[in-house]
Amino acid sequence: MKSVPDSPRPNGRALLPFLVFVAFYLGLSLQAGDFYKVPMPIAFVVASAAALCLGRPKTLEEKIDSYASSMGEPNIMIMCMVFILAGSFATIAKGSGAVDAAVAIARALVPARFLLAGMVLVSSLVSLAIGTSCGTIAALVPIAAGRVGPLGADPPRMVGAVGGGALFGDNRSLISDTTIAATRTQGIEMRAKFLANFRIALPAALATLALYALLGRGTAELASDPIGWREWILVTPYALVLLLALAGLNVMALLFGGTLLSAVLGIAFGKIGGWDALDLVGKGTLGMSETLVVALLAGGLLGLIRHNGGIDWLMEKIGATVHGVRGCELGVLLLVSAVNLFTANNTVAIIVAGPVAKSLSERFGAKEERVASILDTGSCILQGVIPYGAQLLMAVSLAAGAGVEVGAFPLIGKLYYQGMLLVAVLVAIALPRRRTA
Repeated sequence: MKSVPDSPRPNGRALLPFLVFVAFYLGLSLQAGDFYKVPMPIAFVVASAAALCLGRPKTLEEKIDSYASSMGEPNIMIMCMVFILAGSFATIAKGSGAVDAAVAIARALVPARFLLAGMVLVSSLVSLAIGTSCGTIAALVPIAAGRVGPLGADPPRMVGAVGGGALFGDNRSLISDTTIAATRTQGIEMRAKFLANFRIALPAALATLALYALLGRGTAELASDPIGWREWILVTPYALVLLLALAGLNVMALLFGGTLLSAVLGIAFGKIGGWDALDLVGKGTLGMSETLVVALLAGGLLGLIRHNGGIDWLMEKIGATVHGVRGCELGVLLLVSAVNLFTANNTVAIIVAGPVAKSLSERFGAKEERVASILDTGSCILQGVIPYGAQLLMAVSLAAGAGVEVGAFPLIGKLYYQGMLLVAVLVAIALPRRRTA
């Protein structure tokens, strides 16, 4: 079989499959009035079929070989392995009572006089622990909505506090699929991305907390049940995974160990049985199936686009307008935001934009950890404010279920953290750090 050239000629037509993907997914979604009506894997299959129709000098067998080789690229495989372990860990931790314990502890830490700031803090800690903004919103929006009536609080502001905190924690969590995708596409350790991300987001988070503290001052305290030593023990898997990952230990080994520890604690405290533990681990693995399929199909599609010269053409055009590290980082921010706008899925946006961002960072000498952080942060900002994103749709629906009507656009106007995070990342881009030897 003929080998595929390593340095294809730049070819703008090679990007047509991505346009097919956007037209198919966005077009059908708009027609259905639901951005989650069209299965993401199907959109990638259609785009992949379009990519296989291009590159006429090559035979279909050669193109399929390139596609399959790109699907099996080591970074894609490692990303999929981490997805599997993260899904297993998240599910068994929830089944063992760790999520309920994390919520109870976080609620107990809420400052007594500052309800809104407390909701931001609670949702941030819970999301950091469980690695999903949607899961955090599902757990806490009903609680927040239930306090709107008795306290006379502003509904969009109360729900917005949960939404902002949920995205803060998700953006930094080491078991979040966005963190996994951002670090693997840039080839860096999670610790490096966490620290770079934290430097960007911390000012925005502190400013948001201060604003909510002022807005919510004087309201009644957030009632919480007393917590005991059981809750602290049940959340130890989350704490150990976070701390040891920051210490530089292999994240796959940590997730495997966290899964095992969660199972042991759940069985020891009578939360689950042995067979339940096996069932939860299996369900957690299968629960990541769509993400795994999307990662594989996206890897194959982007590989074909690269082999057909699409990435080189894109780099050539971007290179004509982008200059230096600042331009590179701003380009990455705009790129991932644009992809997220069309897909309404921040993980997919990072997987698609990641390889281009990697090429840009290598060309202009940007730090990989900063690029990974900007990828995750940019997708976080946009995902948190688009009215057809899962986070806002879920928040509005759950609030309505709790008897509180919150419109999507009034809610967007009260998402203070996302606005402050955008300012923070733009300031960070304006003052980039030079690469050290």
